[in-house]
Amino acid sequence: MFSKSTTNIAKSIFALLALCLTTSYSANANQVNGDATYEFTPYFGYMFGSDISSTGGDEIELSNDGHFGIAFSWKDSPQGSGQGQVLINYVSHEFDSEIDGSSEDLNILYTHFSGVALFRQQSYVTTFSLGLGGAYLDSDYESGFYPSATVAFGTRYEFSPFFALTTELRAYATLTDEDEDLFCKNDVCAAEFDDALYIDTAVSIGLAFAF
Repeated sequence: MFSKSTTNIAKSIFALLALCLTTSYSANANQVNGDATYEFTPYFGYMFGSDISSTGGDEIELSNDGHFGIAFSWKDSPQGSGQGQVLINYVSHEFDSEIDGSSEDLNILYTHFSGVALFRQQSYVTTFSLGLGGAYLDSDYESGFYPSATVAFGTRYEFSPFFALTTELRAYATLTDEDEDLFCKNDVCAAEFDDALYIDTAVSIGLAFAF
């Protein structure tokens, strides 16, 4: 189940999505015989997080959770073999606190600028993307912004020049600090990162609307 903070962010994304779809539909109605240049893709899936640890070195398992996001893409080559993309993705993980065993949240908002390569086979397309950006991590104690990179392999099945079904396997690598106090308050820590690189892996499906 999604947390309350997840639900609030979902409402904002869905409001933006409704506006995007309205714009896309209007553009398509006036561009039936043209080539689409821009694309919006809402997507959902499941995300698997790296384990973190207690201050004593014991592993603490993060929950695997549903995630959702939106991508805005644009054609960056005349042949349609590549895209530029701004990608936003949100997930809320949970873990058991070392302090009292209570359930704690780790909310992550990823924002990346990516380049996407498209390998076409008629209506079926294989995709590969690399991106750089940042991750906003928000726990029940502290929050912070961290540099992050992402890589993904995926597929597209294009039903028309303006509509496609997408699937994707994506990894996010976020540069953290083992001594970071993200899970601490008043020098008491519920958990800490295992090392300087935190990894999230996501499996996603989406619908791409082009205009």
